[in-house]
Formats: sequence, structure tokens, C-alpha cells
Amino acid sequence: MDSPGFTTSLLAGGVAGVTVDLVLFPLDTIKTRLQSPQGFNKAGGFRGIYAGVPSAAIGSFPNAAAFFITYEYVKWLLHTDSSPYLMPVKHMLAASAGEVIACLIRVPSEVVKQRAQVSASSTVQIFTDILYQEGIQGLYRGYKSTVLREALWSWRQGHAVDSWQSAVCGAFAGGFAAAVTTPLDVAKTRIMLAKVGSSTAGGGVLSALRGVWRTQGLPGLFAGVFPRMAAISLGGFIFLGAYDQTRSLLLELGRERP
Repeated sequence: MDSPGFTTSLLAGGVAGVTVDLVLFPLDTIKTRLQSPQGFNKAGGFRGIYAGVPSAAIGSFPNAAAFFITYEYVKWLLHTDSSPYLMPVKHMLAASAGEVIACLIRVPSEVVKQRAQVSASSTVQIFTDILYQEGIQGLYRGYKSTVLREALWSWRQGHAVDSWQSAVCGAFAGGFAAAVTTPLDVAKTRIMLAKVGSSTAGGGVLSALRGVWRTQGLPGLFAGVFPRMAAISLGGFIFLGAYDQTRSLLLELGRERP
């Protein structure tokens, strides 16, 4: 893959990621509070719905850029003249690889953000507390559950489409996937919010799911499903549309240079 292609994917992915995260942040806060162990009202209810936004803003650009630059690079590596029926598989593999890399940035940002969303502490205070009490590994709580959740539904179409088509496809696919993967998102939230030294804080996805099932049953496993579906459906529309539009604009500007 050429250097301009890398730069274009980097900038387009970053712009799209920042746009989505900031616009839809209130829905994410509501979802997190619905999934928190203490319950929606005790976690803050509808108050301070932009709590934790500094963490999201800082991590958003590099997270999105890391995903798309990895996605484009792996897709380029896997490109062959083989059967078109294999193209969806190649794109799914590229997207999964992108999520693994992006989560190296996303998870620390997510841990700090989610704790800020359910507490009165500032982003800086939460970050320093995590480093003091748990070290760097504390910032990567829920990494496995996050990667599993993202890799299960992260994929793109393997043929050229207009930006609006990409956005609509992203909205429908994202909404369906959001509903299906909500239990994994609940497990991720519980792991990230668990007290230091607790069994849930150990990061076991199945253990977290069993704990939610025992205490809250099926409703607990699908806590926050509607704001999650709304956020990811809208996010898919905005993210893929903004990415394709920004990428097309940057490529056009690059071609116009002498």
C-alpha cells in the first residue's frame, strides 16, 4: 500500500472517529450507567452525561486511525486476483485485525471514560488512581472482551459503493450487531468498573456473564441494549459516511496537486 493511501486512511479514519464519539457521547453514557452494577440512578442517571468526554476525545482520533490504517494495510496484503466470493472473508479478516490493533488504544481510553461516567471524579484523577493502584495492566481491563465484541461484528462491504450507501449499510449492520453483542458489552463494562481485587476485575468474560445472569438474569445481560443500538446505528451511518467522504476528498485533493 502506498504512502498517500496510508495518510488518507489515517486522517479519514481519525476525523470520522472523533465526529462519532463526540456527537453520540450522551447515548454512550446512558448505556454505561444502565449496565453499571450500582444501577442507572446511582450511577448518575441523566446528570452529567458528558462526564468522561476528555478521555474519549483524546483516544478517539488515534483509535479510529489505527483501525482504518490497519484495515487498509491488511486488505492490501490479502489482495489477490482470486474468486470474488472470497472478498468478504478478506475484508472481515482485515477488519478483525484492525480491531485488535485499535483496541490497544481504545481500551485504556474506555476504562477511564466508563469510570468517569459513573463517578464524580475527574478524568485525570481516575487515570492517576488506576496507575497508582493497578499499574498499566489496570488500563487494559476488559481488553479480551472488547476485542471479542468488536471482532464479531466489524466488517465492511468488499465492493465500491457511494458514501450514502456505505453509511446506510453501516447503520443497519451496526444496529443488528449491537443487539447481538450486548451481553459481551455488559461483561466488558462490569470488568472495567469492578473494584480492585474483586473476582470480576480479573477480566474473565464468562465469569462476568455468569455473575450478571445470577443477579439480574436475561434483562441484565441486555442492559442498555436500546441506547447501544441507537448509538451504533447512528454511529455506523456517521462513521462510514464521514470516512468515505473524507477519504474521497483527500484523494481528490491529492490528485489535483501538480
